[in-house]
Amino acid sequence: MKPLFIVLISTIVILGCEKDLSSQFPYTPPVENNDGLQVGSLSEIHMNETRILKAVDRIFHGKYGEVHSMLIYKDELLVVEEYFEGHQYLWEGPGHKGEKISWNRDLLHCTHSVSKSITSLCIGISIDQGFIENVNQSIFDYLPGHQHLKTEAKAKITIEHLLTMSSGLLWNEWGIPLSSVLNDQIGIWFWEGGPVNYALGRDLVAEPGTRFNYSGGDIQILVEILKNATGMSLDEFSSKYLFEPMGITSHEWWLIFPSGEIQGAGGLKLTPRDMVKVGAMMLNKGVWNGTRIISEKWVSKCTTPYPGNTGIKIPGEDARKVGYAYTWWTNKVEHKGVLIPCYFALGWGGQKIIILQDLDMVLVFTGANYLSRVHQFEIIERFILQALQRE
Repeated sequence: MKPLFIVLISTIVILGCEKDLSSQFPYTPPVENNDGLQVGSLSEIHMNETRILKAVDRIFHGKYGEVHSMLIYKDELLVVEEYFEGHQYLWEGPGHKGEKISWNRDLLHCTHSVSKSITSLCIGISIDQGFIENVNQSIFDYLPGHQHLKTEAKAKITIEHLLTMSSGLLWNEWGIPLSSVLNDQIGIWFWEGGPVNYALGRDLVAEPGTRFNYSGGDIQILVEILKNATGMSLDEFSSKYLFEPMGITSHEWWLIFPSGEIQGAGGLKLTPRDMVKVGAMMLNKGVWNGTRIISEKWVSKCTTPYPGNTGIKIPGEDARKVGYAYTWWTNKVEHKGVLIPCYFALGWGGQKIIILQDLDMVLVFTGANYLSRVHQFEIIERFILQALQRE
C-alpha cells in the first residue's frame, strides 16, 4: 500500500500547486472579423485550455523575452489569438526597439525576413502566370540593366540558386551584428549604385548551387527579376496576385531604398491574422478558401530542403538544426516522443509562420527579441502540443 499512498500524495501536491490562471487570463475565443478566417474555440478542436493559459502567463511575465502575439489555427479554425505589450521596431533604438505599445489584431507588425518567404511566393506565382519561364534560367535573362556585371561564372547563377541562398555570391549577414554597416544587409543601404548593383557586384566565392549562405542580397536580386519579368513592382505584384485574392487589405512594403527599390528581404508589414491566412493557404497546398493562389508544386518546393541545405543552425533561435528550401525553413518538433516535421517563415526578433501539416495546424508569433534568444519552439513543445492531450 505504501507505493500507492506515495502516488496519491504526490498527485494531491501537484494538483494543489497547479496555478489557476483562468481569472487572470480568461480564455476568450477569437472574434469573427469578416476576413475569411473561420474562428472557433479550443474545446471545439479538443485542445486543453489550461496548457494554453500557462503559455500566455509565461509570455505575459516575460519568461520568453518580448513576444507580441501568439495565434493558433487548427482544423480550419482560428482558436487562439493573444496579444501583449511590446516595442515597435526601430533600428536605431536601444536594442532596436522604439515606442512601447499594446499590440492588437489591427496593428501591422514588421515581419522582417518573413518578407523573404512572401517574395518567394511572388516568384512562384509569376511562374504560374507565365511571366517567368522556370527557376533554372540564368538570372541574367531577366536583368537587362545589369549585364555589365555578368561574367561567365556568374551567368551560371539561376533563379533557384537565389531562392535557396546558394548563389555563391559573397555575403556576410549572420557573422556581424545588424547594428553595423559592415553587415552586408545594412551596408547595402549605403551603396550609391543601388542594392542590385551591390549584391551582384559581390565576388563569387563558391560555385552556384553548392553552398548555403544566408543572403538578403540574393532576395534583392529576385525583386529586380520580378519587376523586369512582370513590369510591376513587388508591391504592385504582391497586391494583385497574392494579397487581394486572399482578402489581405492591410499590408505595407515600408522599406524603400534611396534608389527606389523595395526591400524584399525584410520590408513587409502584416497583421498577425493575415500571417495566419498565408500559413493556412500553404497548409492547404496553395489554396485559400477555394481559390488557388499558387501551385501545389511550388508549395512542395517550399517544404523540401534544397540538396545540401541541411544541418543549419540559425543564430539566436531555439530550433533544431534545420533545412532551407525555397526561402522557407524546415524543422521538426517533438510530441509524445515523436518528431513531427514542420516548415516555417522566419523573421528576426521572433516573427514566424509555422505550418505543421500532419497536425493540420498553423502557428504565428511576432515579437522583439532582437538581441536575445528566441524560445518559440519551446513554447510549442512545452505547451501548445501538450494541449493536444486533454488533461
